[in-house]
Amino acid sequence: MMDFLTQDVLVKFMKFGAVGATGVVVDFGFTWLSKEKFQIQKYVANCIGFTLAATSNYFLNRWWTFQSNNPELAIEYSRFLFFSVIGLGMNTMVIWYLVTKRSYNFYLSKLFAIGIVTVWNFFINLMYTFV
Repeated sequence: MMDFLTQDVLVKFMKFGAVGATGVVVDFGFTWLSKEKFQIQKYVANCIGFTLAATSNYFLNRWWTFQSNNPELAIEYSRFLFFSVIGLGMNTMVIWYLVTKRSYNFYLSKLFAIGIVTVWNFFINLMYTFV
């Protein structure tokens, strides 16, 4: 396992985290806007925020984190979104559990879910999307 955690992978993970921080702003911003201002149901609002963040994260990660030159942009983007949808399911399940079963604050639960899904997203994209 330690052979896998090279300096290159750790640098990419830090870049992925920085990109993810911009994604958190996009995600929370559009989730809040959808839920609070447009009165969209909270789990639908969560999907909107997550999807917009995933799209912005794809382009930033393609360019900066993984420096992909893959000419098959549509295939690469589709892979990224496919894995993001799996991450969205994980994200929503964590939020649902913490809000419904543990009575945690929705936004605190969302932040915790983002942390879990970040690790999933990084490794799955490192191994399958940006190869």
